Amino acid sequence: MATTVKDPVVATTPPTVKDGFSFLTSRLRQIGIFVALLVIVTLFQVLTGGALLQPDNVSNIIVQNSYILLLAIGMVMIIVAGHIDLSVGSVAAFVGAMSGIMIQDFNFPWWVAFIASLIIGGLVGAWQGFWVAYVGIPAFIVTLAGMLVFRGLTQIVLENQRITGFPEEYRQLGGGFLFPGLFPAETNILDWTTVGLGVIAVALLVFNQLRGRATRARLKLEDEPKAWFFTKLAFIVAIILGVTYLLAGSRSGTPIVLVVLGILIVAYSTVMSNSVFGRHIYAVGGNLQAAQLSGINTKRIDFMLFVNMGVLAALAGLIFTGRLNSAGPGAGNLFELDAIAAAFIGGAAVTGGVGTVIGAITGGLIMGVLNNGMSLLGVGIDVQQFIKGMVLLLAVGFDVFNKRRASNALK
Repeated sequence: MATTVKDPVVATTPPTVKDGFSFLTSRLRQIGIFVALLVIVTLFQVLTGGALLQPDNVSNIIVQNSYILLLAIGMVMIIVAGHIDLSVGSVAAFVGAMSGIMIQDFNFPWWVAFIASLIIGGLVGAWQGFWVAYVGIPAFIVTLAGMLVFRGLTQIVLENQRITGFPEEYRQLGGGFLFPGLFPAETNILDWTTVGLGVIAVALLVFNQLRGRATRARLKLEDEPKAWFFTKLAFIVAIILGVTYLLAGSRSGTPIVLVVLGILIVAYSTVMSNSVFGRHIYAVGGNLQAAQLSGINTKRIDFMLFVNMGVLAALAGLIFTGRLNSAGPGAGNLFELDAIAAAFIGGAAVTGGVGTVIGAITGGLIMGVLNNGMSLLGVGIDVQQFIKGMVLLLAVGFDVFNKRRASNALK
């Protein structure tokens, strides 16, 4: 008689933490990235004489790094599953080029071009996912080929020329703000709109976190000390309210792309932590053979991950094109490296099975603050690249050190 093997993720209860200190030690990497972000922000705030956290500059940091943060969401999911995607920069450029062609050459309405571009991104992801999931070619090779193919297609469809002059509605996603100029500046209504959005975001976050903790406790899956849970929640709430306060003081208000990012972060965090699909992603990355034996359709998981990555790359391309009001053959250059760096700095493991959406966003913000702070200080691009490379190397090295320490502790 055949023996049914249960889902290893669902059937396994997390190890019980003996005390708060051992729990904090086990979460050293996750805690470290938040501490690193605070240290970097504080350092550049002092070195720039307070310019870093000026309201308008905070808004610039969010807008300038929005497409990298979007890509980091999809990238961390692929890395957790044990893969990599080197093509996202080229896909973003290709989709941006196609949207420009549809609007200017085919006279498509901007919203039709927008939807068609997302569909193109999904088809690109399906193409690459097919080769990875069903043919069995390593993702590194497939996406390396994709990086070359879609960069070439971008140059072909644009004929190595730059397209400019997109409709105002199209440009709003990448560089627009909520209710710009709707109210006179002296009424300060725009500021309270931003504050209201921040308060709503905090309320939804607290509700979601408390409900998730209650659900895990009911299922006897909760191993997070109460003191740590509320400390972490208070820290995240403080960051959101701090950013809200700074944006409320900006002349422009809340960037539209920040609202989009917030919705996607909440949605994908929920998927990764509270859905069967999310648990299967961790199972595939943690132990592929065990996931297959448990009945998980690993090919479907891989295929869907690349489709999702294609759609997010398309959205990033639309945001980047709209912000610059231009689609060029060189767009998206090195986007894939920044997204991969954000995922690894944010705690994703090179071997797969470990990583979170919040961690990837934090890693992306670290990179964004480094870029912005060094630019404010007049640091050259060459030095910036060197420093970012060292940060990535140290982050991965820290992860390897933690794994070795944990392995030695079990012996």
